[in-house]
Amino acid sequence: MTDEPLPPRTAAVIPAAGRGVRLGPGAPKALRTLNGTPMLVHAVRAMAASNAVSLVVVVAPPDDTPSVKSLLTDLALPDRTEVVVVPGGDTRQESVRRGLDALPDDIGVVLVHDAARPLVPVDTVDAVIDAVRDGAPAVVPALPLADTVKEVEPGRGPEPVVATPERARLRAVQTPQGFDRATLLRAHDAIAADGEGATDCAGMVERLGEPVVVVPGHEEAFKVTRPLDLVLAEAVLARRRANDGF
Repeated sequence: MTDEPLPPRTAAVIPAAGRGVRLGPGAPKALRTLNGTPMLVHAVRAMAASNAVSLVVVVAPPDDTPSVKSLLTDLALPDRTEVVVVPGGDTRQESVRRGLDALPDDIGVVLVHDAARPLVPVDTVDAVIDAVRDGAPAVVPALPLADTVKEVEPGRGPEPVVATPERARLRAVQTPQGFDRATLLRAHDAIAADGEGATDCAGMVERLGEPVVVVPGHEEAFKVTRPLDLVLAEAVLARRRANDGF
């Protein structure tokens, strides 16, 4: 009887070095609190909730790296999950690369997750991991659009519409995005971090000509970007506490 090989180990990289200016003045976005707990802590817990995730690499604001390490040192997580904190770069792309550089050699599947999506359910995380393990080099969770979308010619005044894309073919992409590690590293090696750098790792893989597939996202995996999003996130947490004792 031949033993089946173990699936490759999975790590999650959480770039959390952004300032989050649209949320207004205050702490870096990832350290803003929801229900008294920093969003980053919620995001780390969301990744660690998956049985497949054995390592979470948090890429922190350089000036706040010591405080982020202290914040996460005593965090109650499953025994299988290790947390490492490294300082971030000037752009998201640089920060993700620093997180990738911190991964041990035995990691084969990499999740890249926004700290600003603190409430993603574990079923979504697992669906992304499963799709990568099944052979997809890049996987993104996404939702159909509820609104009609217009393409416009940007300008200062009223902007003329140039096209109306077919809504049925469009998806709003979420995280965690999942990757075969070698493919994601190749994308980072091939695409220079010019200007603001890439904000979407799956887009970098697309530019290599590699396929990217979509799995169903979840409405609770929304991105906390503006003050109203904080209110919505608090409401989701309140509902979870009422329904599940979360």
